[in-house]
Amino acid sequence: MRVHTLVPRVLFLGAAMVAATAVVSAIRVEIDDSVPAPNARAGSPANVIIDDYRLDRIAQGTDPLENPSGVITKFGFLNDGGPTKTEPDQNTYLEVPGGLPGPTPNFDYGRRYLFQGHENGGGLAYVTRINLDVHDPAHRITLLTPTNGAGLTGFSSIDGSVWDPFTRTLLFTQENNTTNGVIEITPGWPPARRTFEGVIGRGGFEGIHPDADGDLIIAEDVSGAAVNVVPNNAASPKTAHQPNSFIYKFHPYDRTNLAAGGTLYALQVWVNGAAITFHAGDPVGDTFAPVQVALHAPGAHHGAVWVQVHDTAANGSAAFDANARAKAAGATPFKRPENLAFQPDADLETFYFTVTGDTDADAGNQAALATRGSWGAIFRVHFDRHSALGTITDVVLGDAVHASFDNITFADRCTLLTAEDRGDGLHGQLNTLDSVWAYRVCEKDGDHDRDDRWFARRLIALGRDPLATSEDNEPTGLLVSDGDRSIGGLLDRTLNPETTRWFVTQQHGMNQVFEIKFAEGRGHHDR
Repeated sequence: MRVHTLVPRVLFLGAAMVAATAVVSAIRVEIDDSVPAPNARAGSPANVIIDDYRLDRIAQGTDPLENPSGVITKFGFLNDGGPTKTEPDQNTYLEVPGGLPGPTPNFDYGRRYLFQGHENGGGLAYVTRINLDVHDPAHRITLLTPTNGAGLTGFSSIDGSVWDPFTRTLLFTQENNTTNGVIEITPGWPPARRTFEGVIGRGGFEGIHPDADGDLIIAEDVSGAAVNVVPNNAASPKTAHQPNSFIYKFHPYDRTNLAAGGTLYALQVWVNGAAITFHAGDPVGDTFAPVQVALHAPGAHHGAVWVQVHDTAANGSAAFDANARAKAAGATPFKRPENLAFQPDADLETFYFTVTGDTDADAGNQAALATRGSWGAIFRVHFDRHSALGTITDVVLGDAVHASFDNITFADRCTLLTAEDRGDGLHGQLNTLDSVWAYRVCEKDGDHDRDDRWFARRLIALGRDPLATSEDNEPTGLLVSDGDRSIGGLLDRTLNPETTRWFVTQQHGMNQVFEIKFAEGRGHHDR
């Protein structure tokens, strides 16, 4: 692992240039090693990480909660006789100089915290806070969403999470489009919570992130209608899927109060002079459309705009289906967007999002589908500050080796990390478990973008723990963060390896959360 200091660059905020003294050096992490192969789907192989790093477990499913509520008594399992695995997902890391309170009065919960939403359904999804500075197991993990009188939290399938420095609250998403969409939780004690189904709508929401203006970018993952992998051949497997999910932007009227209402938009992409839209009556046509080849051509730039989906002032505050509204507005559907991350940049003008694809080898092995994103893809979206016109580019087109992209984070401006979520079916078809990849998204010696999978490095070959019997492990919660809660910290996205911490969750099975550290015990990971 090498750390480089690049040529200083001037940061811009809005249209005005920051004073000449506000010049920074973009510090780069170059991961120049790679785990040579993924783990096979056999037995319980150990996780394998590149030589300079190690995985330190900081929580596991059997760890107790300091304030159990109903059947929610452990970090990753329900106390329901099963036990039911609750699937901790996306991680959010915060540093709070004054500390956060908890259920035990006058207890010192430290200054560093890692938050998770648990995907469990049935009204029993919940949110936990790992108090990273606390070693006493009785106070190590705090439950932020106790059950109600019916023994439920009222939430299901919590997936994405983020800190919003404008509202100064935690935001979580529910990936089931029949639930309440975005959840807001205050960081104090006891936490207050509310949802925004009449403002942001309901959707299969996953990744969520605020931009420099306090707008929220949200990725949706709702699988589309299944179609045969060979058109007009009913005997071929019906495992390809119509693009059916959207990338949203919510612009709040008051960026400090999401409940005040706002305008919801969805991304619309133009190829060859026409917008790519959804056609309910033609799933085969959408799946095999020629424009999908153009959209997924690595390195090709296409036009993009935000189209209005809902406006509180004009459309009211009754709950609505964001997916249906996006289709009606002519937004562009994708094959299961999962998560997103802004490229470190002062204006947050560029974000990347992952597309999982079909997670099926019968589909991916068809060239007509592979060129249309069946194995998954990573897209870059760029909008110049305050411009209505943007561009979208497929920077990584998946294949059998690099597939089913899910969580995504930046280690520095040019190093993008992403996890796979192939699922048990694809694991079995290819005898391959998931990996965590590192991609370079800049020129090796400069800042010019390039598409070159030669720079893909397998950071982690995920194993399979002994409890991952009904469902294989999945890497999720992939996060690199310095924990800064301020608006300035959001705007200054230069990530210094000496001050960031890296996290990943091995979901399903034992439900373990790890911190990724340097093996030799030096640097930012040993703070």
